[in-house]
Amino acid sequence: MTTVSFDRGPEDYRHWRLRIEPPIAWLEMDVDEHGGLVPGYELKLNSYDLGVDIELYDAVQRLRFEHPEVRAVILTSAKDKVFCAGANIRMLAGSAHEWKVNFCKFTNETRNGIEDATENSGQIYLAAVNGSCAGGGYELALACEKILLVDDNSSTVALPEVPLLGVLPGTGGLTRVTDKRRVRKDRADVFATRPDGVKGRTAVEWRLVDELVPRQDFRAVVEQRARELAASSTRPADAQGIVLEPLEREVTGDRIAYPHVTAELDRDTGVVTITVRGPRGDGWLLAMTRELDDLILRLRTNEPELGTWVVRTEGDPDAVLAAEREVLTGTDWLSNEILHYYKRTLKRLDVTSRSLIALIEPGSCFAGVLLELALACDRQYMLDGPPIDDEDSDERAFLVLSEANFGAFPMGNGLSRLESRFYGDHDHLDRLKRERERPLSASEAVELGLVTEAPDDIDWPDEIRIVLEGRAALSPDALTGMEANHRFVGPETIETKIFGRLTAWQNWIFTRPNASGPDGALRRYGTGQKASYDRKRV
Repeated sequence: MTTVSFDRGPEDYRHWRLRIEPPIAWLEMDVDEHGGLVPGYELKLNSYDLGVDIELYDAVQRLRFEHPEVRAVILTSAKDKVFCAGANIRMLAGSAHEWKVNFCKFTNETRNGIEDATENSGQIYLAAVNGSCAGGGYELALACEKILLVDDNSSTVALPEVPLLGVLPGTGGLTRVTDKRRVRKDRADVFATRPDGVKGRTAVEWRLVDELVPRQDFRAVVEQRARELAASSTRPADAQGIVLEPLEREVTGDRIAYPHVTAELDRDTGVVTITVRGPRGDGWLLAMTRELDDLILRLRTNEPELGTWVVRTEGDPDAVLAAEREVLTGTDWLSNEILHYYKRTLKRLDVTSRSLIALIEPGSCFAGVLLELALACDRQYMLDGPPIDDEDSDERAFLVLSEANFGAFPMGNGLSRLESRFYGDHDHLDRLKRERERPLSASEAVELGLVTEAPDDIDWPDEIRIVLEGRAALSPDALTGMEANHRFVGPETIETKIFGRLTAWQNWIFTRPNASGPDGALRRYGTGQKASYDRKRV
């Protein structure tokens, strides 16, 4: 399997052009046909694979941190009469199931990040659809706040996955058409079953796009609309951005180490132990978040058989709380960006299909923002006693609740992790608020429901070993479904529908013969042969 790195920078983009013209930026898709991440396919018609999307993710991140002067982003194509043909079909048809699923998850997160930039950063995205726009290409446009379609009597928007490929639009297309664009469900049904898509005035009438623009006026009108959007933004015009320098990372066979985050990989047991260290200087929260984000992506993509992640912390809880206050009480654009980046990284953890176990031991610093890591886990174990290697020590583990745990970093369902944990129990949530800013012992954490169990130092090694061995003995597929159900309680949002409903269905469809069997639609696309379907509805 190809080992994937997520290190990118504008100087080595192969598929995108980023041009800054404050207050707007042009992000032009110009995919190199011969630049696929793995051999076996050509990226024709501005179709994309994981490598193309990694560059897009990098560009979206840099626009937020390096260019506060940018208030509107025009997302368009540099190719003539083609906007984007979506995910590359040859790549999908030839990929292993876990690669397809991981690819779809990452592309979904990147499109959610575009919407997050519009909603929370005042960096508003506009899709300038200057040619044919199909499948994932239209889903990319759907992630933008506004969609302008060129009026040339031929360009269309389309979601042809169901009629042509026997799968679903994989990056939120069905959900965003109805929930975000508010297309009527009967029209959405017609649209998603027409392989040729919809063009012109019908696309506007059905709300699939916002405006139709003649080709000769297209560029001027696009820029005018972008400047109008920029004028409505509150993003500062005179702020100085910060450069996202390359990450310091050391990778050996069983270890990935950054200055603030380390992962120890145990392939025999299928367990990764992730240790996050608390502040040791300025700029800790952003630096730690970048490292954790990169680690999550690398482990998800490159280590699919390491099914259990153990999360630990080390450091001074007071220093964590001080760093947290600096960002949470900051009124500047950079504090806002750091806050929302940490939120997105926690969300990435929430949708990671691995068993997450937090170990809270003496010397840990699960306070405030780092307590969110423990709360993101499926279970939490807290040592009620001295450190295992020093039974005479007076040191004990403790947790600290802070303002960060009461809504600063909402999950995809719009709730805090505490609200999700104690769904509907408002009295208990009020009690937890009264416990903020003080150390909570193991017995108090058990009483307050903040940890699963708190074994003493005599039982700790065996208890943890049994938990990890028991987890490894269960079906990975059943665990993925169970954990996803438990993590997302309560209300549905566009995000939970995309990850919990649309993606779950897609994962099932991906493994069915009607899509991925030798006679399935995905495999037969482009061969001139019709798919052979099993007609039973299940």
